[in-house]
Amino acid sequence: MPNTLNTASIIAKAAVKILDNELGMGSRVHRGYEEEFSKNVNGYKVGDTVNIRKPAQFRVRTGLVASNQDVIEGKTAITVNKVAGVDFSFSSTDLALNIADLSERVIKPAMVPVANQIDQDIHACALTNFWNWVGTPGNTISSYTKFLAGVQRLNEMAVPTDERSSALSPADHVALLGAQSQLYIDGANSDAYRKAKLGGLAGVEPFMTQNAPTLTTGTRTNGTVNGAGQAVTYSGAQANSWGQTLNVAGLGAAATVRAGEVFSIAGVFAVNPVTKQVLPYLQQFVATATATADGSGNAAVQIAPAIITTGAYQTVSAAPAAGAVVTWNGAASTTFQQNLMFHKNALALVVVPFEKPAGVPTDQIGMHTYKGMSLMLVPYFDGTNRISNWRLDVLYGVAAIDPRLGTRVSG
Repeated sequence: MPNTLNTASIIAKAAVKILDNELGMGSRVHRGYEEEFSKNVNGYKVGDTVNIRKPAQFRVRTGLVASNQDVIEGKTAITVNKVAGVDFSFSSTDLALNIADLSERVIKPAMVPVANQIDQDIHACALTNFWNWVGTPGNTISSYTKFLAGVQRLNEMAVPTDERSSALSPADHVALLGAQSQLYIDGANSDAYRKAKLGGLAGVEPFMTQNAPTLTTGTRTNGTVNGAGQAVTYSGAQANSWGQTLNVAGLGAAATVRAGEVFSIAGVFAVNPVTKQVLPYLQQFVATATATADGSGNAAVQIAPAIITTGAYQTVSAAPAAGAVVTWNGAASTTFQQNLMFHKNALALVVVPFEKPAGVPTDQIGMHTYKGMSLMLVPYFDGTNRISNWRLDVLYGVAAIDPRLGTRVSG
């Protein structure tokens, strides 16, 4: 006899497990901050925020003479300001199904777009926060060597070697599969050829995702640094963000810089975040917000990382000189695929229970949490048409916890 007791609670319990299973990026980023929100037993509203402390950094002392360093702990805010949901009507026939059949026919198809939306938001967060970008924009990752360029950049940035992942677009995934199928390594070529599986590569777990973002660059041209003295110190606002404002000239009248664009500055080299040794390539920066130049081609661009030249939080070899050339990655007004390689702690996903709606009996609300993933299912009745409607909502937030731990990879 069919199970007719498929209440909102039972459906929510099945739905949240399916949602957790369908996540791609969401299952590969940090998920531990739900505990920071767990003190509100009545649930949360859109816009609730929790602050996460950044780890302090220090410079090593050599010799016997003490050199005290201030402990500066910045903060990163995680705001649960995103809602993904689906709305549907269950017929009496649907509700007569047992939960296994209902999951396959109704719940799973409903959860797939929700999971995809969450993954897309995580990708978008990475796009406007990851400043490292290796390879040639527009080229696919068609060889193991090109893939290794991303691994090299993570190593140069002292990224932990465990829990590394790489999100590849379908085109880049297929190109790399083709390269792997030519290898004479027992198992590696057969998995790539017969099963379309890459397996672990150089300590990184690659996965294919149709949610890999694209970046369309602005109309900007290569410009110059507009004025000297634009370095900052790690204190105040800089301690609670990864960035600053950089004044740039020569972009072109009314030219645009799109959020997520990457550039370098002549004479400003990257440094190892631990040893502070100067690295043999220019530091890259990302525009964290869209900017538009004035009629003279000048713009104040929000960038990350902040330009810090000394101390434990040093990011660059030297401050940019006035007139130093600013060179953009990729041609203007062009769309580029964005593959990502990152450590789990580069990004965070937080999913919290919604605040219970007033006026709805608690026993009619389906709310369930599974592995830190929460959702709410609320039935409501269309009295005009005598239809039972249901709305399913997930309240979540995404944040870049440590953008140094990620890079974009092109071929």
